Amino acid sequence: MNVSSATSAASSANLGSVQGQASLLVFKKALDLQEANALQLLQTIPQPAPLNPAASVGGRIDTYA
Repeated sequence: MNVSSATSAASSANLGSVQGQASLLVFKKALDLQEANALQLLQTIPQPAPLNPAASVGGRIDTYA
């Protein structure tokens, strides 16, 4: 058995594992950033005006949209 080939195989296995973990960490950070941006966008949506219960015409129809 060649020792150098065994060590290089072990090194490449560790390298693949480290690269996979780094890739997963970057992916999780990207998802967290997208979640924060989506939440910020949702908070900027204005609330519709409340309906006027005294109005006879247009009081029950949402004319905001």
